[in-house]
Amino acid sequence: MAAPSNEDVRKLEWRCRRGMKELDLLLVRYVKTRFAAASNDERRAFVEFLEWPDPDVARYLIAGDVPEEPQFAALCRAIRQP
Repeated sequence: MAAPSNEDVRKLEWRCRRGMKELDLLLVRYVKTRFAAASNDERRAFVEFLEWPDPDVARYLIAGDVPEEPQFAALCRAIRQP
């Protein structure tokens, strides 16, 4: 996966808007501060993670549950980091 263009980042920011302020803040912050420097695997996992239903995303990012898949568990830790 090539480095994301500014347009790619803007599209991702739009996709991060979930309608739940807490999720919006976490996801957009990750895109703005960490996505470009993330590994290709982490970027792929993030794009896939955005396809998950909102209740699952909230469960992993806000409630603190941990996904079984290691790549998503690591991604959730990265997203929750300030």
